[in-house]
Amino acid sequence: MTSQAGSLPTQRLEEDTRQDGAYPLLETVGLIKDYPGIRALDSMNFELRAGEVHVLFGENGAGKSTLISMIAGANRPTAGEIRFNGRHADLDSVHEARELGISAVFQEFSLIPQMTVAENLFLGAEPTARGLLDAKSQRQRAQEILDSLDFHLPPSKRVDHLTRAEQQMVEIAKAFRSDLSVLILDEPTASLTNHETDQLFKLIGKLKAQNVGIIYITHRMAEIREIGDRITVMRDGQFIKTVDAKTTGDDELVSLMTGRVMGQIFPEINYQPGEMALEVEDLRTADGFVDGASVTIRRGEIVGFAGLVGSGKSEFARACFGAEDIAGGRIVFKGRTITRPRTQEMLKDGFLYLPSDRRTDGLMMMRSARENMSIASLDIAPFSNGWLLNAKAEANAVDSLATQLNLSPHRVERDAGHFSGGNQQKLMLARSLTRDFDLVVFDEPTVGVDVGTRAAIYEFIAELCANGAAILLISSDLPEILHLTNRAYVFYRGRIQAELAGDEITETNVLSHFFEKEVA
Repeated sequence: MTSQAGSLPTQRLEEDTRQDGAYPLLETVGLIKDYPGIRALDSMNFELRAGEVHVLFGENGAGKSTLISMIAGANRPTAGEIRFNGRHADLDSVHEARELGISAVFQEFSLIPQMTVAENLFLGAEPTARGLLDAKSQRQRAQEILDSLDFHLPPSKRVDHLTRAEQQMVEIAKAFRSDLSVLILDEPTASLTNHETDQLFKLIGKLKAQNVGIIYITHRMAEIREIGDRITVMRDGQFIKTVDAKTTGDDELVSLMTGRVMGQIFPEINYQPGEMALEVEDLRTADGFVDGASVTIRRGEIVGFAGLVGSGKSEFARACFGAEDIAGGRIVFKGRTITRPRTQEMLKDGFLYLPSDRRTDGLMMMRSARENMSIASLDIAPFSNGWLLNAKAEANAVDSLATQLNLSPHRVERDAGHFSGGNQQKLMLARSLTRDFDLVVFDEPTVGVDVGTRAAIYEFIAELCANGAAILLISSDLPEILHLTNRAYVFYRGRIQAELAGDEITETNVLSHFFEKEVA
């Protein structure tokens, strides 16, 4: 798409933006978005230049998702203006935005599970021949897009048969079905492997060379340094500052984001390994994702599970909790052999599993924060007397938890789906405080949360460990394994590739076991 300067007078956001009369590719001026009782976006100014990666940086709830939803045409502003190539743009729908070449890959998937990859890629823009769907052409075009991205997915496979990482690839591929002017990526690497992330970054480099402007949301500092050109920091729905991505330090970024000086992100942890909480021998799952893995976890320690997506690390924990069918092996929890674990029984016995996909597996998105926080303990006081719920006691307990975890906004009757990602994570964390748990499993606990919330979650995990709980941390974020655990298991194709402890837990040692088995 050729850029032409429009005749509409434009408020400049930075002194050096216009060169030789050129306008930014896209900008927002005084953008406001109000919801009942809440101003999600307050006079937001932002600009995107052609051929740059502009990172949006801010805490969960800062307004990033609200901003990009309006740029993508999925939401309308209450006031203010969006300009494209210097001209006013009425983006009343996603379709209108795409007509201008604006495509978004949102953090929450918008796929239809019962349809194939190809059908999802061209949903609403299906190729036709003589008025009928041209399924062959659709599959061919889908294959071309997937090949160009180096995403190894069969176009004819149904989406509900894909892993979450593969579904993320489909979401990304959807943006490339037509010519691009602006690409919006919201936490695109959260479910991708290192190889897939590298492919995405190579693609971003090609798009920059083609003068495509890219709006990129991430909480990962390393990604910002690798691909970012400029960073706009947001806080409480407002523009704070735009800075250079290559020269602005982490401390300054965090200070701009939170309004306070951030100290050490990872806390000091005093590990005191005690009695055995969980002992698993030769575990195998019915689906084959776990194939003979053995693990021990003691009270007062944090054990890490590392490995690539699909290595079996999450499936192992889910099987022990009763969420996956077991084909064989031995599970001993608190000295008692469990032949066939069931989630309800394991929960009551002191085993809590907090899943990685909070929207699909972790929370009831259309139920209140109160219900989501208390659901794991409705069978005990103060939430009930064993037979009847105690609504007043539940409300008091949940209100106290909301205060303790700094839930924002502090509205326990608000539906979980209306909270930001970081605050949704807090709703799940609250469950671990509703009763005494002997073992708490955190599966990817910081996916899609900001640095401030991330530090709070780490403190939370450290405190549970200090209080004598056994902690299992499953993470694809290697620094979490390196800085939070005292022992770590590396998974590879359903097996334990290595067990590391103490000073052995280094980046080199962990990564060396990610890809191929050791030769005896």
